[in-house]
Amino acid sequence: MNKIWLIIQREYLTRVRKKSFLVISLLAPLLLAGTTLGIAKLNAPSSADEVAVYDASGLNLLDHLVATEELRFVPAGGASAPAATAAFQRAKPKQAALLVFPADFSLDSNQGVQLLADGNVSLNRQLNVRKAVNKAISELKLTRSGLTRQTIDNLKADVDMSAVNLSQKGGSKNNVGATTAAAYFLSILVYMFIFIYGVQVMRGVAEEKTNRIMEVMMSSVKPFQLMMGKILGIAAVVLTQFGIWLILSYTITTVVAPLLMKSDKTPATAVAAKASGASASPAVAADEAPALKAPQPGTPPNIWSVLDGLPIGSIIGGFLFFFLGGYLLYSSLFAAIGAAVDDQTDAQQFMFPVTIPLILSYIVSINVIINGDPNGPLAFWLSMIPFTSPIAMVMRLPFGVPAWQLLLSGVLLIGGFIFTTWVASRIYRVGVLMYGKKVTYAELSRWMFYKG
Repeated sequence: MNKIWLIIQREYLTRVRKKSFLVISLLAPLLLAGTTLGIAKLNAPSSADEVAVYDASGLNLLDHLVATEELRFVPAGGASAPAATAAFQRAKPKQAALLVFPADFSLDSNQGVQLLADGNVSLNRQLNVRKAVNKAISELKLTRSGLTRQTIDNLKADVDMSAVNLSQKGGSKNNVGATTAAAYFLSILVYMFIFIYGVQVMRGVAEEKTNRIMEVMMSSVKPFQLMMGKILGIAAVVLTQFGIWLILSYTITTVVAPLLMKSDKTPATAVAAKASGASASPAVAADEAPALKAPQPGTPPNIWSVLDGLPIGSIIGGFLFFFLGGYLLYSSLFAAIGAAVDDQTDAQQFMFPVTIPLILSYIVSINVIINGDPNGPLAFWLSMIPFTSPIAMVMRLPFGVPAWQLLLSGVLLIGGFIFTTWVASRIYRVGVLMYGKKVTYAELSRWMFYKG
């Protein structure tokens, strides 16, 4: 164990002292968060888009177009469509678009409406304007038929239904969005890091073999000790990186993000009320009021509050266990591949069959667990097989997994790790000192039972 501990220290210190580790661990999360916050800050409009309206239909549509958080409607200058277009192009400050209703536009013939702008009109802006126009026309049709918006709303049913997870103590609400997002995020982390650090183990073994460092090290340690020390040393690097990312993520989302995303603009409700004024019908105003409720400026929502209702303890503990178990299982096989080949080109043919279960488990789990039944028979068996359980079980954790299934899956994963470590060590002890020979699958099978 002392020799394995020395190898773990060497692998750990060699990697954490590299500039690349510091860049990925410190700068990568900061750059990602900075880019995301910068895009959000720049993309957030300082005020609602101003759309000029020219109405030649005689329906007085401007009075029925209700301002929203995204749009406010103002009368266009000019007594004709060409004059309104010219006034729109000369307007300072620049207006977002010009909405033109032709003279032949009517409630029964909704054709010929144009949205003019300098440049292409974004899809989001088109949808917002179309929604406002459709709502105004609907209100006018309701008025003509003798109905009101309040009458229509009273006929609609809006059932308030919440899902409750009875497996949680006290029965907690089931936040479907947060549960699905957590399942996606955790499974991607496991999938990505098993690949990244498993390949690092393989390349490290292959480089040391190529440089003939192995011949010197084998005089002091056994091949199995060397393989386990390398795998566990890189596992410690992974945990260190996770710890740094967790601290940075918590700091950014709870301290930095709220400070940077504070808004000093006028609330959307005030903009909408000012723009619509008294001209909007009471039915329309009553209908729009609930949609215009928004958080007060300067009080952005807490990102971590979306995790309320999730089994955080079991998610974190299960994630760490199954991630480390999956990493150890696959890294032992990657180490065997690195010991068996002389260059990276030959490694590709052996990597593919090893990574097939990992790739298939991710693809199948998305359809079976997230988009299907997370407690169904196929999801159960995927989370029991050691080669697929690191992703399948981690993806099931946010949905709630019975304790006996977690325990059984964990025992099977440990058993799978012991078996793959035995197989890998048999290949490793022979292949690590084998040079200049093209290795085949038949050759690898003979190495497993080689008694020399």
